[in-house]
Amino acid sequence: MTPAAPTLRHSPLHDEHVALGAKLVGFGGWEMPLSYPSGTIAEHRACREGAALFDVSHLGTVRVEGVGSFDALQRALSNDLSAIAPGRAQYTHLLADDGSVLDDMIVWWLGDERFDVMPNASNTERVRAVLPGTDVTERRAVVALQGPDARRVMAAVSPEAAAVGRFRVGEVTWRGHPVTVAGTGYTGEDGVECAVPLEAAAELWRALLGAGAAPAGLGARDTLRLEAGLPLHGHELGPGITPLQAGLSWVVGWDKADFAGRAALLAERAAGVRRTLRGLVTEGRQPPRAPATVSVEGAQVGTVTSGNFSPMLGVGIALALIDTGPRLEAGDSVTIQHRGREIPARLHGLPFWKRGA
Repeated sequence: MTPAAPTLRHSPLHDEHVALGAKLVGFGGWEMPLSYPSGTIAEHRACREGAALFDVSHLGTVRVEGVGSFDALQRALSNDLSAIAPGRAQYTHLLADDGSVLDDMIVWWLGDERFDVMPNASNTERVRAVLPGTDVTERRAVVALQGPDARRVMAAVSPEAAAVGRFRVGEVTWRGHPVTVAGTGYTGEDGVECAVPLEAAAELWRALLGAGAAPAGLGARDTLRLEAGLPLHGHELGPGITPLQAGLSWVVGWDKADFAGRAALLAERAAGVRRTLRGLVTEGRQPPRAPATVSVEGAQVGTVTSGNFSPMLGVGIALALIDTGPRLEAGDSVTIQHRGREIPARLHGLPFWKRGA
């Protein structure tokens, strides 16, 4: 007998997406909107030029609180929490002993010994097993309002939420409901992410759309993060890929006490990183896809980790792990072998697109 397909979890906003005509797909164990009838490119441009609203309830929330919570996070995660303070957010990694990235996440420091750790959807249980926390994912929805007009749109709905600064965290009340707001996101644009109780999720979603935000799905979220040069776990981060290879040495608290993977990273730093994450731009619209190979004069020098069409640049773009042996500079020509075809490309600095460009 054929095994039954695993049941996908639904976002608290599932009915809202259905009503908007979203195309729904499975992602990280959840059924989430890939796009809406306007299409991914229109949603992408809405985020770059106005305000886009994403349902990111599939991300996990592991609440760590009580005496010893700060020390537990310091021992488990790569970044140094002592560099920030309550009311701030920090990007960090959970590492394996070999230094590779088991998951990347944001920590929202809510108050003394009270944290919300936000792992990737498929890694929530892995993170919860390491941290002395409680999985509270099912208790809330999370929406991300992103774009140059995001704060204006949010101010029309909640001025207090709109005032939460970049990588700051605040707790506000909206129509009698407690909402946790963080000035974080995954698009390269300004904006906020709001964790809202289940009973208020649809109401907040509709209010933000009514104030001028455009709904956007996973398709636009991926093209936006790729233009911004942001890594995706399972592509630019994962087994065998360390923060140093991904160009994220700043995520490592080198001077703090021991944490998983620290010894391996120290050894890698001393020996020299053998490959690093680089950007590629094609000469045409065709996007290279993973795991296409990258070569220079017939010799393979790397592998594509993610690729897509850039709506803002009008060409194909990709992230690739490139060997550090050849001295390759931005602008140098390379060839991408993709499904039996050779695609001319050149190295490009990251990010591909900067906020306000």
